[in-house]
Amino acid sequence: MTDPSPGIPRTKGKPNTGPNDKEAWRVFKIMAEFVDGFETLATLPDAVTVFGSARTKPDHPDYANATRLAHLLAERGRTVITGGGPGIMEAANKGAFKAGGASVGLNITLPHEQKPNPFQTHELTFEYFFVRKVMFVKYARAFVIFPGGFGTMDELFEAITLIQTEKIHPFPVVLVGKRFWAELMGWLGTTLRDEYQTISPEDLTLFRITDDIEEAVEFIEGCLAGDSPAPEHPRFCRID
Repeated sequence: MTDPSPGIPRTKGKPNTGPNDKEAWRVFKIMAEFVDGFETLATLPDAVTVFGSARTKPDHPDYANATRLAHLLAERGRTVITGGGPGIMEAANKGAFKAGGASVGLNITLPHEQKPNPFQTHELTFEYFFVRKVMFVKYARAFVIFPGGFGTMDELFEAITLIQTEKIHPFPVVLVGKRFWAELMGWLGTTLRDEYQTISPEDLTLFRITDDIEEAVEFIEGCLAGDSPAPEHPRFCRID
């Protein structure tokens, strides 16, 4: 007789028919992380979340640009939120910190790469990625995304998916670095939009790409003042 579940090891002894005490208590730990995040971030001014690689070195132009961007945002009274680690996260926290603004680090417990940077006025540490990701979005009025790896791509596509599906109110998403994003944007256009038609043409208006830090800041400020972040997108031009 063919095993109906190949690759899944069979368990010996009595089946687990009741709740696992450790799993049940995990719920309370998750709740505690949500409560800590909500209580901390709800008291701060409108925030901009900045993403990018933890591996970006301080002598890289992206580091200087992230520092500059966060400094300008903090001068305008915006809270700056990052993942709290090194690289672009450190740069953005540094810029906000040096400007005297609220500089938030949402740190994550990882076996490598993640080490809290010293430029945080508000520091939170999470064990669960999904709780941390909620915090990145819930209190953000804009995302700025610098070159990065898998984690950065994850945050980018989650944000534009939530906006596309109207699960969150649309907010500006700015990608910094035209050269870095060029091939991905080409693939989104030629493959997803044109060949497979898995996205609509206007979906590529859900974010803006620039090399100009001042332009990024002014775009964000304009959107927060009432301009649509995607005026070409018909769903975002309606009046509720």
